[in-house]
Amino acid sequence: MAEIKRRAYLDWEYWGRPVPGFGDPQARVLIIGLAPGAHGANRTGRIFTGDRSGDFLYRALYRAGFASQPESVSIHDGLVLTDAYIGAAVRCAPPDNRPSPDEFRNCQPWLEQEIAALPKLRVVVVLGRLAFDTHLLILKNQGFIRSRSQFTFGHGKEYQMGEGRPVLLCSYHPSQQNTSTGRLTETMLLDVIQSARNHL
Repeated sequence: MAEIKRRAYLDWEYWGRPVPGFGDPQARVLIIGLAPGAHGANRTGRIFTGDRSGDFLYRALYRAGFASQPESVSIHDGLVLTDAYIGAAVRCAPPDNRPSPDEFRNCQPWLEQEIAALPKLRVVVVLGRLAFDTHLLILKNQGFIRSRSQFTFGHGKEYQMGEGRPVLLCSYHPSQQNTSTGRLTETMLLDVIQSARNHL
């Protein structure tokens, strides 16, 4: 994917490798996206950095007090997350932005390790149904839920996952398709991020 560059970034050396999660190691909020954008995180090396999805997300995080600035254009732009950590269900930019089942399976252990490394976690925000499904599969494999069938995805849905388990909050993904059509507005996303803040 890093060999095919957008004209605006022809002089960039794309990251072109798996993109790790990013944020505060003492975070109480985890945000799970789908995968690095082909010309966003696949270019910059930091999740949700350098594309329109990230612009949308970081503005909401800034307004809710989780991010030090409202935009993220490069890995060296000074952005700091406080009390929040961002990961993804898939760590490499998938062809046509559609990860295969194998990609989800291969990347799942990395997300599990990131979750395990957040000792203060109290809220998980999933961006989109595929992130939702991935998180539920992890919980099922770890024995915290019996079945995924009792959970349905929808924007603004909230699930109490049991005593001692982080609350699960759902949002549509801030993809360009969702934001340009109005399926997800800045207010809608901010409401979910602010709900995560309120749970703390």
